[in-house]
Amino acid sequence: MDFEPWWLIFLPVVFGLGWLAARVDIRQMLSETRTLPDSYFRGLNFLLNEQPDRAIDAFVEVAKLDSETTELHFALGSLFRRRGEMERAIRVHQSLLSRSDLPNVEREHAQHELAQDFLKAGMLDRAESGFEGLKETRYALPAMRSLIRIYESEHDWPRAIEAVKTLRGLVDEPVPQLVHYHCEQAQMALERNPPDFNAAQVALDAADHAIEAGTGAATASKASTARVAMIRAQLAVKQGKPHEERMHLRSVLSHMPEYGGLVAESLLRNYREAGQADEGLAVLTQQYAQAPSLDVFDVVFREMRAQHGVDPAWAFARAALAQHPSLLGLDRLIEAELATKGASGEAPVPGADLTLLRSLIHKHTQRLDRYACRHCGFQARRFYWQCPGCNSWETYSPRRLEELE
Repeated sequence: MDFEPWWLIFLPVVFGLGWLAARVDIRQMLSETRTLPDSYFRGLNFLLNEQPDRAIDAFVEVAKLDSETTELHFALGSLFRRRGEMERAIRVHQSLLSRSDLPNVEREHAQHELAQDFLKAGMLDRAESGFEGLKETRYALPAMRSLIRIYESEHDWPRAIEAVKTLRGLVDEPVPQLVHYHCEQAQMALERNPPDFNAAQVALDAADHAIEAGTGAATASKASTARVAMIRAQLAVKQGKPHEERMHLRSVLSHMPEYGGLVAESLLRNYREAGQADEGLAVLTQQYAQAPSLDVFDVVFREMRAQHGVDPAWAFARAALAQHPSLLGLDRLIEAELATKGASGEAPVPGADLTLLRSLIHKHTQRLDRYACRHCGFQARRFYWQCPGCNSWETYSPRRLEELE
């Protein structure tokens, strides 16, 4: 390409125009900056230094000077909510909604923020109404998630199920708690007086369908399947069908062995009531060999001692603890020994003060004898399908803390 002399004139002109544009932008920015009150910059400085209380005071001063700054009002509302000052957060967002000139986009934003304020304040009816009004807006997805949380807290399982179905229409993602909603319905039907067997059966069939539809990952599906089998076993007990109960409990041992400890006691009772306690002991002993668990160990030790006496039971305990050392296991077997020693007069270790030994061990095992949420770390003595701390589903391992270490 040939060089053109007029380029020598064109290039400086372009450079000059760019320089002038930059100067104009800088002047405009400086002009806008001068119009901002000092309180605005003080507030930003407090936020950067993690001093939200002082930041709020500074931003409130700015808001008084310029009531049209919607962004600042949103920031103030969020800060109030984070601090737990729900009344002030609600007032800020309500004042925004009272403005007739507020654009639709910002009006929807204010409605969403206000609904969140109500939710955190525990005003569930008003929060529900607020989120319901956002179903047709760009906040439909977070609004639906919040509605699900509300229905869960109210134990309104039918509406929670419908909300999950709506959510899955908005986003293609697994929703493992859908199975548990059906399980909760079945549990409530069984707890009625008299129990509603038909409603429980319908809910459990719906839970099975939800599992088949692939609502969760492989690990979540195991938890859901185990819970459905356990509730079906409860239904069979109430209907006087011990063979069905045994079938469902055995399915947990076979397909979800990690949940075996949750059904070991019920399964042994089923065998015992059928006059087959020895067969039940054999099943659980084999289960422990294949999938060691503290709860299965406890049930096997107690039943072995009841059926065969001290020596075989302690031989099993010694072998089990040698292979899987556990202070909790030792604590449990000493507890069982103390409970039965008075009746038999036998002692596995002549001259041993088991009461003193257990009191020493028990102090150290209390903190280990708990289930823990994998999500928030909330610990509890009983097993939960939904964490009481963070409300997450299927985050509790069926094993206690010591077994997880």
